[in-house]
Amino acid sequence: MIASDLRLPKSDNLTKPAAHVGFLLIPDFAMLPYVSVIEPLRAANRLSGRALYHWSHVSIDGEATAASNGVRIQTDYCVGTDAHFDYLFVCAGGNPALFRHAPTFAWLRRLARLGVTLGGVSGGPYILARATLLTGYRFTIHWEHAPAFVEDYPDLDLRRSLYEIDRDRLTSSGGAAPLDMMHALLAREHGSALAMAVSEWFLQTHVREGTGPQRMPLRERLGIAHAPLLRVISRMEQTVENPVSREDLARLADVSLRHLERLFRQHLGHSIGEHYLALRLDRARDLVRQTSLSVLEIALACGFTSASHFSRTYRARFGKAPRAERLHETPER
Repeated sequence: MIASDLRLPKSDNLTKPAAHVGFLLIPDFAMLPYVSVIEPLRAANRLSGRALYHWSHVSIDGEATAASNGVRIQTDYCVGTDAHFDYLFVCAGGNPALFRHAPTFAWLRRLARLGVTLGGVSGGPYILARATLLTGYRFTIHWEHAPAFVEDYPDLDLRRSLYEIDRDRLTSSGGAAPLDMMHALLAREHGSALAMAVSEWFLQTHVREGTGPQRMPLRERLGIAHAPLLRVISRMEQTVENPVSREDLARLADVSLRHLERLFRQHLGHSIGEHYLALRLDRARDLVRQTSLSVLEIALACGFTSASHFSRTYRARFGKAPRAERLHETPER
């Protein structure tokens, strides 16, 4: 599709100056969601035949910032710059729960007061929450960061969606989901014709709604087609903190406990208790790596009754105790 194919509505957008989009790159940011935001902007310029957007990059210190895959992006500004932005996207990955940099939070709050539309992709919403900029907004974050986020901010309106556009906050769960968010943003700003042209240019034959799920259905993720068993596993994933008894799970599947145990052995190769324990320990490992919660707090949040029992079980599964695995907090710069 070329620019002349587009039937853009006549509006003030035709004479508006190009919107300035900033990208705040937090060290170890995720590359794919960053690219999934910036590339639709480039495509919008190309396909419309006009400079609708231009962009700049910001880092904590003004130096090049490395993504989680090691690729370094040269930046134009450092945090605190007085450059004018219409939008600013916070790009983060890795361990955003451990990011502590007061000047960054203060600068983001100043941008919000100036009316800049703020976005966050992948772990970026964690940074916005640290800056107290998500109160009163609905938003989303990558599912990997969600357990730690809920422990830190239980009262904020976190949705488990692909993306959320709520007034002047744009958040996406990460991965390729920003492509869907940018489709919605381009449609809002410049009309559906341009948004569809951009999506087609990237071979995006299906544009997902923001409320869509972040993860594959259990049926596909586990390769299981047994509906009652899937119903049980779904309940188990939702009740890591307060595990449901095996008897209640059997009632949920409408089978005997003995038969449910056979289903677990047949389809998953382990028992109900082993599956529940694996879910709880995987959740615990996320909290160990991404939060500063104490070992006891993590144990209780994952359905263990004591820190000592939790630590022994954790070591047996992962080969090291929780304290030995805990990452050091990112130092302030």
